[in-house]
Amino acid sequence: MTANVQLGCLLPTRGLLLADRKPTDAETVLRLATWAEEAGMDSVWVGDSLTAKPRLEAMTTLAAIAARTNRVRLGTAVMLMALRHPVLLAQMMGTVDLISGGRLQLGVGVGGAFNGMQQAEWRNADVPQRTRARRLEEMIEVVKGLGTGNLFSYDGRHFQLEDVVMEPKPFQADGVPVYVGVHWHGRDDGQGARREHQARRAGRLADGAISISATPDELVDLKATVRDYCAEYGRDPDKLSLVMYMTVNLDEDISRAEAEAEDWLTGYYGANIWGDRWGPFGGVDRVRESIHAYAEAGADQIVVRFATYRQEEQMQVFLEQVAPDFRR
Repeated sequence: MTANVQLGCLLPTRGLLLADRKPTDAETVLRLATWAEEAGMDSVWVGDSLTAKPRLEAMTTLAAIAARTNRVRLGTAVMLMALRHPVLLAQMMGTVDLISGGRLQLGVGVGGAFNGMQQAEWRNADVPQRTRARRLEEMIEVVKGLGTGNLFSYDGRHFQLEDVVMEPKPFQADGVPVYVGVHWHGRDDGQGARREHQARRAGRLADGAISISATPDELVDLKATVRDYCAEYGRDPDKLSLVMYMTVNLDEDISRAEAEAEDWLTGYYGANIWGDRWGPFGGVDRVRESIHAYAEAGADQIVVRFATYRQEEQMQVFLEQVAPDFRR
């Protein structure tokens, strides 16, 4: 099973802006994307935010990466889809998929409103934060419908379209895959109903799920739950894909790895929102074993993010000492 897992890495479109010295170009991101492709990685990914967690814009960055690469797939982990309008996003998706020759895939999520910066982000985009979950669901339905290239109408609570045809349609015959973010924790923390709804959303609307916080054991349960919902809605569970988005720090000195990762994650989010669910932080053996565990738990794709200010150094270590173990 491990040999079949697809391995990707997150490019530091946010990490660049966390450094004391701000970038004057995007060359680091583009260079790391070509490193990943040359090393045999399956995919590269970028994050998303407008004002709460400033970074390079996701879709235009992926278009630039598409022009610099030939094979590696391009993803978002994760896009806050509800911040956008679906007609414009559908056009961007079709364009990037065409430029890349059918390599685009989107991990999408509801997005948070846990602190002042996040709440302001929704206000700045003129989107009421309380509507973001329902808005996300409608957006998936709209971009999927527009992605067929056929005449499409839609009558939703937030979006209404009448006889719209969107071109260019995606290069991929079945459209751009969309994976919905699902947080799936084994312990009862009062969020069970919300997580169940996230899993149902993935099974009903999407091409799969993407998790950032599940343990390997929880991932097994998550996959089974999403497959059950998929079957309930008359869809084929075997066509679903499960993506695990890991955050690591590659440093043989575990104490130093943990300290840097904690500092980096606090700067990234404004708080360490997932506590000890990040990681592993430490040497290459720990990271390699964790990737194997998630692959054996049923992850079809694993995306690795480096919680470090030394992005190029740690990515090089990863490509040389970890990635070859998973080369298909």
